[in-house]
Amino acid sequence: MPQIRRLPESLVNRIAAGEVVERPASALKEIVENSIDSGAHRIDVRLTGGGLDRLEVTDDGCGMTPDDMSMALERHATSKLPDENIEQVATLGFRGEALPSIASVARFTLESRPRDAAQGWRKVVDHGTPVEDEPVGLPPGTRVRVEELFAKVPARRKFLRTERSEYAACHDVVRRLAMARPDIAFSLMHGERQVFRLPENQRLAERVAQIVARELQENGVAIEAERPSSEGIMRLTGIAGLPTYNRGVADHQYLFVNGRPVKDRLLIGAVRGAYSDMLARDRHAVLALFLDLAPADVDVNVHPAKTEVRFRDPAAVRGFIVSGLRAALSTGDRRSAQTPDAAAMGKWQQEPAPALRSIFEGRDWSRPSGSPASVRDASREWRGYEAEVMTSSDALPQGRAEQAEPLPQDAADYPLGIARGQVAETYIVAEAADGLVLVDQHAAHERLVLERLKAAGSGDAVARAQALLIPDVVELDEADCDRLEGSIDKLAQMGLSMERFGPSAMLVRSLPHALAGADSHKLLQDIADDIAHHGEALLLGEKLDLVLATMACHGSVRAGRVLSVAEMNALLREMERTPRSGQCNHGRPTWVKLSLDDVEKLFGRH
Repeated sequence: MPQIRRLPESLVNRIAAGEVVERPASALKEIVENSIDSGAHRIDVRLTGGGLDRLEVTDDGCGMTPDDMSMALERHATSKLPDENIEQVATLGFRGEALPSIASVARFTLESRPRDAAQGWRKVVDHGTPVEDEPVGLPPGTRVRVEELFAKVPARRKFLRTERSEYAACHDVVRRLAMARPDIAFSLMHGERQVFRLPENQRLAERVAQIVARELQENGVAIEAERPSSEGIMRLTGIAGLPTYNRGVADHQYLFVNGRPVKDRLLIGAVRGAYSDMLARDRHAVLALFLDLAPADVDVNVHPAKTEVRFRDPAAVRGFIVSGLRAALSTGDRRSAQTPDAAAMGKWQQEPAPALRSIFEGRDWSRPSGSPASVRDASREWRGYEAEVMTSSDALPQGRAEQAEPLPQDAADYPLGIARGQVAETYIVAEAADGLVLVDQHAAHERLVLERLKAAGSGDAVARAQALLIPDVVELDEADCDRLEGSIDKLAQMGLSMERFGPSAMLVRSLPHALAGADSHKLLQDIADDIAHHGEALLLGEKLDLVLATMACHGSVRAGRVLSVAEMNALLREMERTPRSGQCNHGRPTWVKLSLDDVEKLFGRH
């Protein structure tokens, strides 16, 4: 039987480094978090070779004495836990193992000077071996330099990625930490290039927009929400992009808990739930959410890199985020982030006019222009030209027209304007006080039907239901019938009344009033597919939102249907009254506006 032995300190540190230091970005995160905890007002980060060759962090924080520096390089030594109550952690770092772990796998230089000290001190550790311990001149604060990461651990070094990939990871770390603390000035240098410089004491929305995307301020809404918790108050702040302002990947979702950047599945699921009926399934919201709650309500000691947390009451946190996000989005629900695409605008062109013979073509200009013969000839030719125009115009296609309504005096109260016509039996053309509005009739009506179905959830189920003269028997797979049977009561509240009819069939007795005439089989199949796709992880309310979105798609005006001007105007007015009418249930815009300036540019008036 092999003998149990105590591992040497150097090997213990290298094992700990395997948990804390996966790549340069991991080391950078720990060092910058220490700078934030030190009370710094300015943090400067310099990278060389994407952090593979060197990374350096300089701050103007409280600094350390030589004795404190020695303690900081020992494992499990920290100043951030004044007592043993780890449930009350209020700092980013607290484990006390980051610096010794980094120093065991790199050449590590620590320089620091307290504000009240005459000089600073430097300590250098080369892959676990102390090599320098001497005074040094530097301004108050701390400077940490990490070089030759994993140079003496080739098994770890070969798993690192390219310089570009490692730089991208470091860049993301600094961005997230800078976003969490808009009160601190941040700068990032890569080689000789300054990547960004952020001033001190910025507004949160301004800092987020500067880091994520400038257009987020225009295409986002501010979030401010509070709710009592078991230990105090939960507070949600940040900025959320409109559903029409989305991305194909979730990399632009920044989530923070008590100022700590996290990648938590519960929070990601809550964001998905909040946008569930406003985004297509392959699109992702752009946002930055800051959740602050009592330290006792969250456990941050569940992951070595502190990127995951555990909540005391996860259901309450999830519900708070979903409701807070939806309430914030409702303040900008009639806006659309979609503007006319530049490439599409560039395709506008001046078409050549029909070739008509000029009255001056073939004239003999040798005679004086004022002679009677010239006038008589011109008059005769003009009459011939006029007859030609009238004849050719009779052959032009004729369109149906209705009496156009003038813009009302209070046109500003009608942001979607007055309907002027329909294009391709799909798009409504409307004139607003400040431009031209194009509306996708199917996408718009789909949203209107969904909001009607949601509103019906608080009324009388009988009034919402359209009873079928002869109940429909819908045959489905047994598993699909099981899923539908589990939601019968909730679906009945929406006006969809059904019951189990054998192992593999459902009997539909009524449809929601808004879906009268819909195909029962296709509707139930889509609802079952939605429930199967999202599984039991979704809360029932979110599951029903997805079901209602499917039901709304079945009951909306389809593309290809001819609408009268009165119907178009009725649709526009209802859109102006309906929440979230700026986007359909899949996150696409329901309308776009071409400003008068854009129209004038098309005709060269600018």
